[in-house]
Amino acid sequence: MPNQRTIVITGVSRGLGQALAGEFIRRDHLVIGCARSSDALSQLARQHGDPHRFDVVDVVHDDQVSSWAREIVNDFGPPDLLINNAALINQNALLWETPPGQFSRVIDVNIKGVFHVIRYFVPTMVRRGSGVIINLSSGWGRSTSPEVAPYCATKWAIEGMTRALADELPDGMAAIPLNPGVIHTRMLESCFGAAASAYPTADTWAKTAAPFLLALGPEDNGEPLTAPG
Repeated sequence: MPNQRTIVITGVSRGLGQALAGEFIRRDHLVIGCARSSDALSQLARQHGDPHRFDVVDVVHDDQVSSWAREIVNDFGPPDLLINNAALINQNALLWETPPGQFSRVIDVNIKGVFHVIRYFVPTMVRRGSGVIINLSSGWGRSTSPEVAPYCATKWAIEGMTRALADELPDGMAAIPLNPGVIHTRMLESCFGAAASAYPTADTWAKTAAPFLLALGPEDNGEPLTAPG
């Protein structure tokens, strides 16, 4: 299709990633995604079929991301839209009571994972001279709350890292830190409990978020944006 975009999404097996994948596919775009759950990815592959592709990749591991990116670029070319969505949140706890292993895992997925994906996809986009990178931030990347300090730390880091990346990109490209808003996902349930159900579902959110993301371009480079609610 002449206006079809190639879209790469991490953390595609649930929540916002899964909802965005479905909405982009409904709009006739090509979606390539990764996650850690082979069962969930098999279900996505059965649901959507070719030419879309869903692979088991843990973004924490540089070598896994390297191999995956090489295959994707060889088969599909550089992405037009790269969405770093994969993320974890710590279990609610005071910062000094957070287990060190849990703190490290949140850092590894939410910061290092984004770096690994950028490291292998963005150079191919730069060589082509076009493309948009969207790194999912959070309201907690621009404010704070108690008992989610590790998550806040990572999302504040995403804001800074993305805006610095934007300074490094050539004309014609964009890197954007995006606050998706407050959405009813399993991640939100881990923080808010039953109160999470008061917020829009991921599928509802994706119906307005997908066209918003598709409309972003070089003029938005470096802008800390919030998806329409």
